[in-house]
Amino acid sequence: MQEKVRINYWSVTPEEMLEAVHSNVNGLAAEEAAVRLKQHGQNTLRKQKKDTQLRAFLSQFKNPIILILIVATGISAATGEWIDAMIILAIVLASATLSFYQEYTAGNVIAELRAKVQAKSVVLRDGKPIEIASKEVVPGDIIKLSTGSLIVADGLILDSSNLFVNQSILTGESQPSEKKPGKVGEDASLEERTNCVYTGTSVQSGNATVLVVETGANTEFGQIADKLSLRPPETEFERGVRRFGYLLTEIMLVLTLVVFAINVIMNRPAIEALLFSVALAVGITPQLLPAIISITLSKGSRIMAKEGVIVRRLTAIENFGSMDILCTDKTGTLTEGAIRLDGAADVSGQPSDEVFRLAYLNARLQTGMVNTLDEAISASKDVDISAVKKQGEIPFDFNRERLSVIVQEDGKCMMIVKGALNSILAICTRVEIAGAESAMDEEIRSGIQQHYEEWSSQGIRIIAVAQKMVPMQGKYAVEDEKEMVLMGFLLLFDHPKADVSQTILDLARKGVSLRIITGDNKLIALHTAEAVGLKVTGVLTGSELMKLSDEALWAKIEANTVFAEVDPNQKERIILALKKKNHVVGYMGDGINDVPALHAADVSLSVDNAVDVAKESADFVLMEKNLEVLSRGIVMGRTTFANTLKYIQVTTSANFGNMFSMAGASLFLPFLPLLPKQILLINFLSDFPAITIANDSVDKETVEKPLRWDIHFIRDFMFVFGLVSSVFDYLTFALLFIGFDAKHGLFQSSWFTFSVLTELLVLLVMRTQKRFYRSKPAPILLYSSILVGIITMLIPYLPFRQYLGMEPIKPMLLLSLFLILGLYVIVTEIAKYYFYKAKAQPETKKVRR
Repeated sequence: MQEKVRINYWSVTPEEMLEAVHSNVNGLAAEEAAVRLKQHGQNTLRKQKKDTQLRAFLSQFKNPIILILIVATGISAATGEWIDAMIILAIVLASATLSFYQEYTAGNVIAELRAKVQAKSVVLRDGKPIEIASKEVVPGDIIKLSTGSLIVADGLILDSSNLFVNQSILTGESQPSEKKPGKVGEDASLEERTNCVYTGTSVQSGNATVLVVETGANTEFGQIADKLSLRPPETEFERGVRRFGYLLTEIMLVLTLVVFAINVIMNRPAIEALLFSVALAVGITPQLLPAIISITLSKGSRIMAKEGVIVRRLTAIENFGSMDILCTDKTGTLTEGAIRLDGAADVSGQPSDEVFRLAYLNARLQTGMVNTLDEAISASKDVDISAVKKQGEIPFDFNRERLSVIVQEDGKCMMIVKGALNSILAICTRVEIAGAESAMDEEIRSGIQQHYEEWSSQGIRIIAVAQKMVPMQGKYAVEDEKEMVLMGFLLLFDHPKADVSQTILDLARKGVSLRIITGDNKLIALHTAEAVGLKVTGVLTGSELMKLSDEALWAKIEANTVFAEVDPNQKERIILALKKKNHVVGYMGDGINDVPALHAADVSLSVDNAVDVAKESADFVLMEKNLEVLSRGIVMGRTTFANTLKYIQVTTSANFGNMFSMAGASLFLPFLPLLPKQILLINFLSDFPAITIANDSVDKETVEKPLRWDIHFIRDFMFVFGLVSSVFDYLTFALLFIGFDAKHGLFQSSWFTFSVLTELLVLLVMRTQKRFYRSKPAPILLYSSILVGIITMLIPYLPFRQYLGMEPIKPMLLLSLFLILGLYVIVTEIAKYYFYKAKAQPETKKVRR
């Protein structure tokens, strides 16, 4: 079995390191790799300890309020009230079990979905390149890296070609670091180890073969992971939940302390007063909120997965529902993404087989990065290249925007370069027309520009091709790309998708406006926008963007729908400017040049065939690059958001109303309005329908526009409808205490029944802004509410009722309670109408009731 390497591997030669880790340039045998995986564990930053069921269950008791309740119950049992103590503990355990089951199940679903889009790495096993899950990479593996690869282990470079790595996450360097084989001093710093690559960094350009030395927690990144701020930025929804938690905590503490003090002053037993006060605190707290959020999000992620959207970061679903601007490149999203080669032309614009052959050699022989452009060139026709030998390569990168391949043919060595027109023109000093070379003068440049504008206005993308003879040598560098001869152009066309115009209209109806952000030239971007029916209100190019200060960009950003000729950093700047204007911004990208924008966006989206670093940066991964899939995902995001808010609003208002009423009633009643065990039982019973809210239907009008968290709205909702509930609670108190002269047993039984029924009714009434009978709840929500209602009404008549401190309710009293419930529903409906009318924006006032 391999022993752990304890040497500074950057200070030894690759051959020495291969020997030290018992590997070779052909990689490990499959059997040996399996042994090492068991020995070293999975290649993850932290040892993957799947939460055991026991640990997940115990986590339900982390709430300090619950712990105080358990302690107080223990004291109560010690003083002789052990039956009450057992009942309270049983209810607490039952609530914890319900919450645990739902959260644990939701967690397993989420893990399954994430496994569908796990990172992959190309390794050599038994001498052959295979793709495996990155978590299965082990020390001694030989991995292959190319442009866009996410580096998943620490290792020593065996071979590389113009390799530049972005390692800012470890070193803070703003520019990519060049990496190549060799050895450096034993005391070299992280930045000085130019022969090593590290976990968490990514390949900006070039390719390499790397020997894996450290994996998982033993990597440089793994050793500092706990000290780094790895937590992703807080979403708007998370921030809202946190603020809401503060609000509830303040109310809960004030209410608990005041009620406890009053009961002590009224000479009630201290333990009984403490249990009652703590039970009130438990009652006002939406205990199931973490479970409800987990359940609604996992439910949403499952449905979104069926629609072709895999959720990688669960809490981003709410941001998906809030998104009002979507930024995307045009290729593959607005267009088919299947680039078609329309032809090859020389500098004068005439068809040219020679230009095509040069481009074909460049595309077929390059190994730096798999891309659709080279695939389209290679597939367009077969060219005999058997007599051609590859001599070298300068891989593509997004700063140069070109790719060079050096080939040997007929004893001559030639560099062939293809790339963006301006990038190629910058390195060309001559042109070839009709077999004759001439200097690149202004007249020729003017003719090239004319062709460029003519083709671009037709939606044709231009790739320039150049060549020159070079001496044979071992390595070629970017500095060798100079004094080239411009040979001509490739003409490429990407058809707009047939249904994309309708999808753009659907997004607009949903309140999501589209922005095109592309590196392509302005004319092509405008042609595509017009072809798909996107209304162009303004165009901003990368060069124009460079001249704008941040403040000037903020002023202009909303007026533009097309951003063309932009680089990766400018994409990020556009996203940040839109966010500055209070928009929730989504960005869809699949390349390494999209990573800055993906990090900056509120909602980052990629596709399953994206480069590793883009996919790992995304909140959502689309199984197909399609705006229609995205549109369906937005609806699901809003549905999930709406159901989560529905639970928060309804439950907290009902709980606040009941607890406020009990706190007030305890001031004038000669006994407690409800026993602690009865309060907890109310909470437990009302949790059953509430936990099904993740499956509830949502009104069409609710998901028509982006949803935003509004703490003031929720606070007002809680107070208004909580107080409406309290009015009917006090009416019930008067009926019981004055009308029926109810003593503590009958009073508590009656109000227990009334409290549960009001919570069930308010859930069905307040789940929609419409009149409740115009919005159909999900069957599971309706049936569970009916079932719990029946159980509640039966409890005062069951044999064990005395253990709960209850008495049978007389038919006349029960009928009176039903009449109050009916009146409560009517008044709540009226209050709901005026509440939403006062809160509504002009566009939402049109919702038909």
